[in-house]
Amino acid sequence: MNIKNLILTITIILLGILVAGCSSDADGASGTPEKITLDYAYYSPTSLVLKEKGFVEEVFGEEVEVEYVLSQGSNKALEFLNSSSVDFSSSAGAAALMSKANGAPVETVYLYSKPEWTALVSGKDSGIDSVEDLRGKKVAATLGTDPYIFLERALKKHDMSTDDIELVNLQHPDGASALSNGDVDAWAGLDPHMAREELESGANLFYRDADLNTYGTLNTRTEFAENNPDVVKKVIEAYEKARQFAIDNPEETAEILAAEAELDLEVAKQSLERNDFSNAVPNQDVIDTITAAGDVLQDVEVIDQEADIDALTEEMINPSFAEEVIE
Repeated sequence: MNIKNLILTITIILLGILVAGCSSDADGASGTPEKITLDYAYYSPTSLVLKEKGFVEEVFGEEVEVEYVLSQGSNKALEFLNSSSVDFSSSAGAAALMSKANGAPVETVYLYSKPEWTALVSGKDSGIDSVEDLRGKKVAATLGTDPYIFLERALKKHDMSTDDIELVNLQHPDGASALSNGDVDAWAGLDPHMAREELESGANLFYRDADLNTYGTLNTRTEFAENNPDVVKKVIEAYEKARQFAIDNPEETAEILAAEAELDLEVAKQSLERNDFSNAVPNQDVIDTITAAGDVLQDVEVIDQEADIDALTEEMINPSFAEEVIE
């Protein structure tokens, strides 16, 4: 081998070593991603505290870059997750199940709250005071979210379906505006927008049922959880800091919600009062609640008739990470 070929061979070997080294370090020295992306949502006060107080950055230090993306509803949160635009998303449990049933690799690892965040809402002088009054009326709801699922379940309980109403698919803020402007007769509401309509416009929460609200769930992708278990646990650790802050500092939490969502402070307080932050570990109650919602969605053909709701829910709910982090 002449000297030129020898130099070329050595150069190729060194470049190969360098590339291999760069590849192994692409996710950080210990396999940690260089960046993680989380969503935040006005319907998840815990996520707003997390973002405001920098608890994720505190837990990871300079180990990773942290990015935040706003989710306007569970549907958007789950779209972001499925497209890998975020690594962690905030949604309602039943909405996560709908996504799972459609083939998305959703894994629920934490509860950010147990809310009563949805009700059926009518305008102050609409004359709509019951579910039966919705026949033939325009009703706004965001498809793929807990308020939409709540609407489906409320109609079913009263021997009705969406065929009996004119369903208008609008994102939550737009639904609130449409109700306020009289463009729709009723709205499947979501806090904090619902609390604002209630306090500022005299809107009537004419149908409430806390048991039909599914839990606020923090989700990730199954592959991400399998490849980055320590990251999942650190994110849960950060969420735990935010949850404890919300419990210990309700006034400041309301102020954070009011500032982020551009709400009056009293509206933010009203919304927060409908959140229970006492348990963060997905448990059997969560499984039962989401399964019941899934059964109804299957009955009304939102979820495929052949889907195994029990198996999908069991596969989706993974409490192991939270159990390791939370004492």
